[in-house]
Amino acid sequence: MFARTLCLVLTAIAVIGTGTNALAAPFQETSNVPTTQATAEDVENPFPDRVRAPDGILDGGKEWLNTTGPIGLKDLRGKIVVIDFWTYCCINCMHVLPDLKYLEQKYPNELVVIGVHSAKFTNEKESNNIRQAIMRHEIEHPVVNDAEMTIWGKFGVRSWPTLAIIDPEGFYCGAQPGEGNRELLDAIVGGLVKYHRANKTLDESPVRFNLERDKVEPTPLRYPGKVLADTEGNRVFVADTGNNRIIVSDMNGKVLSVIGNGAIGLKDGSFTDAEFDHPQGMALVEDQLYVADTENHSIRVVDLTKKTVTTIAGTGKQSRRRDNGGLAKATPLNSPWAIQHLDGILFIAMAGPHQLWQYVIGGDEITVYAGSGAEDVINGPLKTAALAQPSGLASDGNWLYVADSEGSAIRRVATSADGDVSTIAGTSEMPRGQSLFAFGDIDGVGRDARLQHPLGVALRDDTLYIADSYNHKIKKLAVNTGKVSTWLGDGRSGASLKPARLSEPGGLSVTATELLIADTNNHRVCRVNLADGSMTVMKFEGLKPPTPPKRSDFGDVKPVVLETQKIKPAKEIGIQIPLDIPEGYKINKEMPVMWQVTNVDDKATVIQVPKGSAPARTSAEGTTVRLSLPLNQAVSQGQMQLVVRYGYCRDGVGGLCKMTTKAWRIPLFLDPAGVTNLTISSE
Repeated sequence: MFARTLCLVLTAIAVIGTGTNALAAPFQETSNVPTTQATAEDVENPFPDRVRAPDGILDGGKEWLNTTGPIGLKDLRGKIVVIDFWTYCCINCMHVLPDLKYLEQKYPNELVVIGVHSAKFTNEKESNNIRQAIMRHEIEHPVVNDAEMTIWGKFGVRSWPTLAIIDPEGFYCGAQPGEGNRELLDAIVGGLVKYHRANKTLDESPVRFNLERDKVEPTPLRYPGKVLADTEGNRVFVADTGNNRIIVSDMNGKVLSVIGNGAIGLKDGSFTDAEFDHPQGMALVEDQLYVADTENHSIRVVDLTKKTVTTIAGTGKQSRRRDNGGLAKATPLNSPWAIQHLDGILFIAMAGPHQLWQYVIGGDEITVYAGSGAEDVINGPLKTAALAQPSGLASDGNWLYVADSEGSAIRRVATSADGDVSTIAGTSEMPRGQSLFAFGDIDGVGRDARLQHPLGVALRDDTLYIADSYNHKIKKLAVNTGKVSTWLGDGRSGASLKPARLSEPGGLSVTATELLIADTNNHRVCRVNLADGSMTVMKFEGLKPPTPPKRSDFGDVKPVVLETQKIKPAKEIGIQIPLDIPEGYKINKEMPVMWQVTNVDDKATVIQVPKGSAPARTSAEGTTVRLSLPLNQAVSQGQMQLVVRYGYCRDGVGGLCKMTTKAWRIPLFLDPAGVTNLTISSE
């Protein structure tokens, strides 16, 4: 998002390194680490110059999210900790999230990621808005709202994103600003795992967090990003971004097609087979719908007649460099966010490199159209002007109107090659970097107006409608005079119709009589009468959320095989399981104990188990789980498998809760001399 810093320090602790590869130099010392199981004597510390991080280094946030309570450094002892300093408007911060997910999946029991959300925009300081961003970006690790940048200051951070590492013994190892460091981070975490595993200072017990997404029900639309009205065809297209699909309906909301199966992926094919990754902007050309498949870094085309999806630009991988383009299918792209069609050309708002690109329909190449690649608000010729995360496009034929989100400005870009870029509302040119912080909520003319991270624009006659996203408003801009005025919303996030309130609206489309709004955080599309400003919600009858992928409830746990247990014939058997909870911890009160009984090899056993029974939930009495299971007296013997999963925290409700899964294979035999209550050791 912003230029990488030249030096990062941990305030009051140590200067760790300089340059954008501050962590690379100390890590080189681990190049001789063997790949086989090593002893402590075999492995050198990858960070011999590490320094102790204060126990309160993570204190000072306003609220913790994706977890039941605050997490301190002591709670993380034994884990490798990656601390991600981010703000949810930042495109570079979004680009880091897949790298963090990769590390979390590769090192599920060795690594904990902590997000420190240190806001840029005023709107981003609100915990509920961060909560929405966590769910929108499918973040699965704890996040602390560092609204006052207290933790940011303790670490001496200077730019978004920055990643810091603390080792399992609580020592600070260094920090790395910027994006594109997956391989470096992977190598560092891998080296720390080897060293601390060999030294028995690595805690590899699983952890569990109470995720925000588990507190809400699925919705038919999930964080819709953009909307497109086709009045001639009597259709509406909705980028159902959070559900990774495109919805096509008539103007009354009757669903005509669902494009994409809801799974995250880059897959061409039929509407039911195709896969997207958080699609955003769309442009319709006859029976072809062009889609900015944002997190696939690709442009897709939907043939509405043949009902197929095809990738026409991008490789599926994010571009890590600034270039001028090339062969469309061989050129990596970087977060395409909006598309505008004009005379056979697709203009693409490429948010990642802060540029506009162009693609001639039917051609083989995709090229840069405007923007130097610097993130700023600088006017001038197409190739030397600077944009700041362009996210919305509209056109009158002579000009492209751009919602320049990070500059909180509306830019006007000539459609002729000898034209230029100007700013018509919001931030005007300032000393380098300052334009990115000139935002607010002020109606006015030209440079006197203030917006806050606008994401969408739509043009009708001489009026440009603006989705002033972080002000939760729709504003109007008279393009001939530069006058900006609030048209809808009072600046408060909400979902009411009277008064009309929105929550971070992202996309707009205008017809002769109404404005359609992708009301992103409210999971809905609103339609507003242009004459009187009355707002209604568009209903998509029969639309359902996609079926979520199946997740393993217990994972692959090897069972402990017990000796044969003699059970007295009766209606049921009581089973007691004392839980193994480390000293200093208590059972997690927020998490039910999960358990499941199955018959081994699907053969009937003494325990009467319904075929295909799902895991059940119960609660622990103190530190013991008690189950009552029906007996099948028609069978005298057999084997059952019992699996129990439970969590424990330092205070019973703490933010970092560790997980334990136990499994037993138990041979059973009915015997009149047997027991009516069976106690199973958790050892």
